[in-house]
Amino acid sequence: MNFEAVLFDCDGVLVDSEPITNGVLRELLTEAGWAISADDCERLFIGRAVRDQRALIEHHTGRPFSEDWLQGFYVRRNARLLAELQAIEGIHDAVAQVHAHTGGRIACASGADKPKVLMQLDKVGLSRFFGDAVFSGHDLPRSKPAPDVYLAAAAHLGVDPKRCLVIEDTAPGAQAGLAAGATVWGFCAQGHGRAFEGLPVARVFHHMRELRL
Repeated sequence: MNFEAVLFDCDGVLVDSEPITNGVLRELLTEAGWAISADDCERLFIGRAVRDQRALIEHHTGRPFSEDWLQGFYVRRNARLLAELQAIEGIHDAVAQVHAHTGGRIACASGADKPKVLMQLDKVGLSRFFGDAVFSGHDLPRSKPAPDVYLAAAAHLGVDPKRCLVIEDTAPGAQAGLAAGATVWGFCAQGHGRAFEGLPVARVFHHMRELRL
């Protein structure tokens, strides 16, 4: 298919932020009384907004989920990201090629809070490609795996979602893209793409050099 627009997830697709963010989250959950393993923290939280897991956090910590706790997580997370964040290998060339191929019809559609997304894009030098086409599930009625953020991004670009390609690295994100009616390619830098098992993603690829339209 000749895609008219490409919609990128952010964390794990544009920037290698997941290990940093998940590490900070695990520290805070442990401090709150939930001695969660690294594997379980990834399984339960990657691809989902932390606030959407409120009931789960309250169940395991025995404490009410508070906005103060969440803001504390954001502060510690952002400080670590500013110090350590790196771009996904090969992403600058890949985004530049896709940007040129689509005539600039690309967007970033993330489940994370928008200030974090903007900060990350700026830090790794990708902001210039996306401009104001940056969307957060936090600003919409539902975040991933609901399709809202991808529908908003497609509408902003003026492209039918069915003519869009979504690049995702998690099952909830892939579900969001598929629910929007887009074609989804799964990016898996490590492993065999098991995150997408059972989902009708059109392709799984392992390095950004493979993202060519």
